[in-house]
Amino acid sequence: MASANTVFKKILNVNDAIIDDIHTGQTCTGEKTLTFDVHLRKGLQWCCPCCGRRRSVYDQPYVTNRWRGLDFGGIKIYLRASVPRIRCPKCGIKTASVPWAFPGARFTKDFDYTVTWMGKYLSRSALSNYMRIDWETVGRCISRAHNDIEPDVHVRFDNLVNIGIDETSYQKGHKYITVVVNHDTNTVVWAAKNHGRSVLEKFFRLLTEEQRASIKVVTGDGARWITDCVNEYLPNAERCVDPFHVVEWAMNALDEVRVASWRRAAEKASQLKVSRGPGRPAADDREAAAAKAAAKEASEIKHSTYALGKAPEHLTNTQAIRLEMIQQTDNQLYRAYLLKEQLRIILKMDDVNEANEELIKWVKWARHCRIQSFVELQRKIMRHKDHILNTIRYGLSNARIEATNNKIKLLIR
Repeated sequence: MASANTVFKKILNVNDAIIDDIHTGQTCTGEKTLTFDVHLRKGLQWCCPCCGRRRSVYDQPYVTNRWRGLDFGGIKIYLRASVPRIRCPKCGIKTASVPWAFPGARFTKDFDYTVTWMGKYLSRSALSNYMRIDWETVGRCISRAHNDIEPDVHVRFDNLVNIGIDETSYQKGHKYITVVVNHDTNTVVWAAKNHGRSVLEKFFRLLTEEQRASIKVVTGDGARWITDCVNEYLPNAERCVDPFHVVEWAMNALDEVRVASWRRAAEKASQLKVSRGPGRPAADDREAAAAKAAAKEASEIKHSTYALGKAPEHLTNTQAIRLEMIQQTDNQLYRAYLLKEQLRIILKMDDVNEANEELIKWVKWARHCRIQSFVELQRKIMRHKDHILNTIRYGLSNARIEATNNKIKLLIR
């Protein structure tokens, strides 16, 4: 059977220390505390916090420090030890390090790592309340853990092959952040405030010539500043336009057509509506039925956003009925819907040559469809045609980076 001393050392994760005494107490607010007096084994005394080498003691007496550990059953845990200042020929006069805490910290490593992990899923205020620390301390704990896990962030730039670039808004859309993600590892490589060419250039200037040469594919939306930066800094890389954004362009064009159709239908319903005021005869049954049908048609078109935006296999019964009504009553809106659906199908193809042929046919159809928003869309598609085909060729999209953007927004909030 293990002794109590051994059990406490395992719980506190201080196997390199010796527990001298245990004290119970409480804080000024009535919270219970448990303080462990410890000292390091002789072979581990006293190391420089910068270079990690054992050095001689600089002065006396030793300073007694205290570190907060993880709570145990709602009881606050503290480690207390006397630590001297040491003289390091290389680093100068420093307070000796201890293995259970980062240099300069007043929390154990286990505490900092726990706060960091919970910070991915909780807001800072909720985390500070749960861990019973100040909300600013949360950021310091995360910084210490990050510096220990990844002391040099520039190693992320090594062996980059497929990257994704996107900007996302935060704080109600008033501020932007540019994010670069490694597709192969699904990790954030670099992030910076604001967006645009001047911001993205900062990332490419951080890369060496070898690191730039290793990048083969760059995905993103159709922003010109991304294309310009790729052409300038990565002339050998292939540019891909994310299919999600291409479908989004088509959805915006379709929505313009839907709004115009709804306005025409609403105006028609308003003209057919007959007032029943004093001195005017009541409308006959035929006029009333026509007015009611026109009003219903306008309402169906107004609320058809989801029916028009969804793929046919995902439509509910109500949405399918609404789409069938549009097919029978509004030829222009239904043609716009078919154009959107055909483009979506092309983007799902695996064969680049087949996709190229179908995309050319789609462009000809859109060019002569007499729907202004889709005439403008086909021009945009032609400008990005090679980049869209590259997306099909390499099978990469910005889906991962969109998910990462949501995580970033959550962390910021």
